[in-house]
Amino acid sequence: MDALLTALADPARWRLVSLLAERPRPVGVLAELAGARQPQTTKHLQTLERTGVVTSQRTGQRRIYALRPGPLRELAAVLGRLADTAEQAGGPGETYDRYGASLHAERLAAEEPGWADGRSFSFRRSLTGHPELAWRHLTEPSLLARWWTPHDLCVSELVFEAREGGRIVQEYRDVEDADASGLVAGRAEGVVDDVRPGERLAYRLSPLLPDGGLAFTAHVALDLRPTRTGTDLDVHWRITDSTVDSADFIAGIEIGFGQSLDKLAAILAADPHDTDSTDSTDSTDSTDSTDTRSTQ
Repeated sequence: MDALLTALADPARWRLVSLLAERPRPVGVLAELAGARQPQTTKHLQTLERTGVVTSQRTGQRRIYALRPGPLRELAAVLGRLADTAEQAGGPGETYDRYGASLHAERLAAEEPGWADGRSFSFRRSLTGHPELAWRHLTEPSLLARWWTPHDLCVSELVFEAREGGRIVQEYRDVEDADASGLVAGRAEGVVDDVRPGERLAYRLSPLLPDGGLAFTAHVALDLRPTRTGTDLDVHWRITDSTVDSADFIAGIEIGFGQSLDKLAAILAADPHDTDSTDSTDSTDSTDSTDTRSTQ
């Protein structure tokens, strides 16, 4: 397949394939129609023949070339599958387009400091598992790190001290950066404001700009309510202190945090019972969580 793509990428060879699609032709005629010299045309045809897309036979003093449609149909099928994957409903391609549209709109709106102050975002998820288990996934770094990023990112450093005045640090990288050798995708810092175990968690979190300044402050409140089948989680974001450079961050809140909550719901659905399994190093205290580094 790679050899065929390489062969077809040359404009001169593509012209020969187009001519042969009409009918088999001898080298001399192909050279004339393509506006090329015969030796060059012969070399191009030999390259195409090696890939299997062209075949030839000698008739008297002439060599006649013909197109073999099979390899082209196979290539078309592969390209079709790639296109189908890229445009599947609800897939990464659709998410990319949604983020692009949001990014464009927010950049246009970000004309002066405070441009997004007062903006709010609300989320709701019905979670499997009792509120106490959901609470653990909201506050314990080893569990929080498993879901607290969108699909294409993973937590690389996390501090979450689940007490009033507790410190929050979240650093994240590309999910495929397994050895953490690439650039940090983002970092945020904050503080915990309200802690009512199993009921309510509130904190402030500020993404950092490349120069270390704060992009904006998100005031996040998470409320848990027990249900017959598990826990209803309501999340409310409110923006303050927005800078002009915060547009790219704010554009991704709805999609990114929504994906994070979907990951949380999937984790709890897979194991709705209390568990001590973790994907990262244990914190030194179950309430005042300290530095933990993890990759998904």
